[in-house]
Formats: sequence, structure tokens, C-alpha cells
Amino acid sequence: MQENRLRNTTFQPVSAQDHSTNVDQVKSIHQDALARCVKGDRHAQMQIYHLYYKAMFNTAHRIVLDRHDAEDVMQEAFLTAFEQLPSLIDTSTFPAWLKRIVVNKSINSLRAKKTYDGHKEEWLGPEEAEPSFDAPYSVQQIKEAIAQLSDGYRSIVNLYLFEGYDHEEIAEIMGISSATSRSQFNRGKQRVREFLIQQA
Repeated sequence: MQENRLRNTTFQPVSAQDHSTNVDQVKSIHQDALARCVKGDRHAQMQIYHLYYKAMFNTAHRIVLDRHDAEDVMQEAFLTAFEQLPSLIDTSTFPAWLKRIVVNKSINSLRAKKTYDGHKEEWLGPEEAEPSFDAPYSVQQIKEAIAQLSDGYRSIVNLYLFEGYDHEEIAEIMGISSATSRSQFNRGKQRVREFLIQQA
């Protein structure tokens, strides 16, 4: 019966005007939730938390690798975000601002471990040509290969390839020069390519 009802239902296409209205409504709801977060509204904070949790967790997990560590990063990141939200002048930048907090917390989580080797990999030298993946590897294969990199390489490769930061931004986050960021990225990417070839 339900299947017949669905077959008899006519779904009207969404006009450009309706789509624009929906987008504006979502933006309005989002801005309202952030405004209530500033006032300490717990319900609004949960709205924002659930809205951004998955994307931010993926960002943290790509850097720290361990799910429990990523969950700890998330707790600290959202607490910091809600505490510092009153200082955010333009709330339209909230997604990028929150991601930066998550990235910084993730890097700090790695640095708190004795295994972090980011400083050892800050080699300076002639800038190398960027290696390319000349075989049709899947995104999952590339992610698995990146996960095998040491912390320093993995952080920079992830920040550049998946989080969309440029080398100047990565340099600021990592506390290194942009030249070092480029060098580590190219060497890390070369190692990823080697891992992929070995697995082929």
C-alpha cells in the first residue's frame, strides 16, 4: 500500500527561487543557533555539536589516527570553541574557525606523545618537484597509505590534501617555515607513492 502511494506521488521540482529561500533559511537557523550559543544555551550548543561533529571528527582522526584520541580532541575543541565564541566577530567564518581549533588540538595531541617526530623531519634544502600518483589508486588506498606515514609527514599531507590548507597556513599551524612544509609534503607524498607501489 505504501509503495503504491509513493508511485502515485508527484514530486515537484525545486525552483531556483525555492532553493535560494531554503539556503537562506538554513543560514538564518545556523546564525540563530550560534547567537544562542554565545549566551550559553546548551540546546543550541548541542545543535551545533551534532551539525559539525562528523566532519570535525574525520579531520581529527586523519591526524591522530586513534579513535579515542580523536574523541578527546573533539571534546576539547568544542569546549574551546564555545568558550571563545563570543570573541568571533564574523560568525559566518565559524566552520573554518572551528576546523582550525580541531586541527590545532589534534597537532597538540600528537606533540604530547613521545612518539611525535615532526621536528626531526623539518629538513631544509632545495625544493623538490611534487611527486604524482600516475596510477588510478582509489581514495581509500591513498588514505590507507597516508596512515602509514610518521606523524610529521602525515599531518602535513592530510592538512594539504584533505583539509585544504596551503603551505603558508600549514607553516603557521605547525610552527615551521612554508619551505619546510613544502619539502615535507613532497617527501611524504613520495613515501605514499612508494607504499602504493608496494601494495600493487
